[in-house]
Amino acid sequence: MIKNFLIIKFIGKDDKLALRINKDFFIQSIEKKDNNEKLVNEILNFLKKQKVILDEFFSVIVNLGPGSFSRIRTSLAIAKGLEISKNVQLYGYKDNDLKDFDEENVEKLLKKYLIEKKLIKPIYLS
Repeated sequence: MIKNFLIIKFIGKDDKLALRINKDFFIQSIEKKDNNEKLVNEILNFLKKQKVILDEFFSVIVNLGPGSFSRIRTSLAIAKGLEISKNVQLYGYKDNDLKDFDEENVEKLLKKYLIEKKLIKPIYLS
């Protein structure tokens, strides 16, 4: 069961980060002007602000698309880097499986097991 997690929606429209830590839920929008290079700092600052400890009990959930090729690849690379460096659990979800990016719908996503452990099949828009 996934308890504490970071969820990354970085697909080119309505980009957001969400975090559940110790039953508290936080959402942060990512401004359109922010480019791919700034996403790492945005995520690290978001985690630092909430005093998150990244370890094997923490999960990162990444949107697999459909969406912008470069944004999906960037978010996957960051998530994979966290998995390798901090030993976090890594999952992916499809944008269509999360109707609204809020606590209630994220919980539904987790309860319906609509997340995937394999991140090999991202969906890009042409």
